[in-house]
Amino acid sequence: MDDFMFTYYPFKPALLRRWHPGAGVRLEGAAGLDRAEWKWYRQSRGTDLMVDARQLFEARAQSIAFISRLMQRTALRPAQFGCFGLHEWAMVYKVADGHVRHESIPLRLTAEQTDKVVESHRISCSHFDAFRFFTPEARGRNSLLPSRENQESFEQAGCLHAGMDVYKWAIKLGPIVPGVLLLDSFELAREIRQVDMRASPYDVSSFGLSAIRIETAEGKAEYSTFQHDFAARSNILRTRLVDSIARAESFATAE
Repeated sequence: MDDFMFTYYPFKPALLRRWHPGAGVRLEGAAGLDRAEWKWYRQSRGTDLMVDARQLFEARAQSIAFISRLMQRTALRPAQFGCFGLHEWAMVYKVADGHVRHESIPLRLTAEQTDKVVESHRISCSHFDAFRFFTPEARGRNSLLPSRENQESFEQAGCLHAGMDVYKWAIKLGPIVPGVLLLDSFELAREIRQVDMRASPYDVSSFGLSAIRIETAEGKAEYSTFQHDFAARSNILRTRLVDSIARAESFATAE
């Protein structure tokens, strides 16, 4: 289950072991350490090291600005709580035998029952990186048409995939994100992924996890409870990311 965190997100575990203080923090006497060879660091006051915010912004200004806008707009947009994780079901809707996406994990319902769940619900996936894995037959059932181009206009905090992606954005920002914030984002993404799979059509009992049966009223209520909690927690992380970017930008300007 945890393999997903290092396959879907193509970041090596070693990056999580690299603690960064964030912008504006001077590490006394660190110039003699391996950290001195890390990208986006510079010497300061002799043997001290600091994150080189100015050079990082010069190299990645457009990407950083996009991440900041996306985090702010996602947090401000009203969260939607009626999707019930049906994106995973849409990824196996009317799929041919042997072509199930996570083929090593069995479905907990028959293919016909799984298809019926999709057909009996309104699908409203707002996240492009989930929608792009829908089967061709399921794409037309989605009430929205998310794309890479309209990502800033569609993403909202109720989406579990958007909550997981806070980790992706945090790690993309590199050393301007303090280490504790990166780990907090990773831990939330890991929690969300477990719920995502528990609510999916897959049988995850072999991982010691119980199913959230979103095809029932009880399952929908359980999923919604998790969804509200993740939305609130991911928005706190988004605010912390935006604050880290703003702090780094102020030091980049000053330098």
